[in-house]
Amino acid sequence: MIKEVIGIGDTEQEALENAKAQLGLDDNSEFDFEVVQRAEKKVLGIFGGKQAQVKITINEKDNPADVAETFIKDVIKAMNLDTLTIETEKTDTSATFNIEGDDVGYIIGRRGETLDALQYLTSLVANHVDNSYFKITVNTGNYREKREKTLEILARKLAFKAVKTGKKTSLEPMNPYERRILHTTVQKVKGATSWSEGENTLRHVVIGPDPKERGNRRGGYRTGYNRSRSNRSNTKPQTNPDRKPLDESGGAGLYGRID
Repeated sequence: MIKEVIGIGDTEQEALENAKAQLGLDDNSEFDFEVVQRAEKKVLGIFGGKQAQVKITINEKDNPADVAETFIKDVIKAMNLDTLTIETEKTDTSATFNIEGDDVGYIIGRRGETLDALQYLTSLVANHVDNSYFKITVNTGNYREKREKTLEILARKLAFKAVKTGKKTSLEPMNPYERRILHTTVQKVKGATSWSEGENTLRHVVIGPDPKERGNRRGGYRTGYNRSRSNRSNTKPQTNPDRKPLDESGGAGLYGRID
């Protein structure tokens, strides 16, 4: 971003110092300047005379947080949601934007899909500023916290169901971050496991009984799990021997690094 200011003073030096003060520059700062108007003394101390004018030009490096905030504001304006406000929290390596207002539902979208898309695009914009990774979070109120809690409750419920009935359940497609929440929660339920099926936008979590536990169960569990092979999915479940949460994103994904 290029910034220019013009300083005014009785002499060229005073004009230069005035311009530096406007930009908050000191003697160690790098900048270019040019004399726009040289000082002219008044004739007989009364007539004419002009103050000196000096223009300073600096090439200011774009800040990823500022670029991201501008992008979000432009998107909100394009959606005609001018009543929405943005609260920004910035650090050297990240920025969180919390959007509030009566029409915030349009930003959230169906199950947070619009909010996720806005965060993804904002991350792309912010990370094009320089080569370093800058984390972007776009939220509204505590929607993401509520969504995470909802997914944890759902995962526990289906995990206990899998242990009891020996049947698996397929969930709707979700982004890598939400799938990880499900996997993390399921791995805490003994006798249940989870894996993902599908590709790209159709990738979804499946929660079912843990094959390693079937020999230790009796009754309904064994009957439910050992049904005919023709009724099973052709995709082999991705079991997790160490019972650690599966990380399918490789550290990237929706809320990770975006190159």
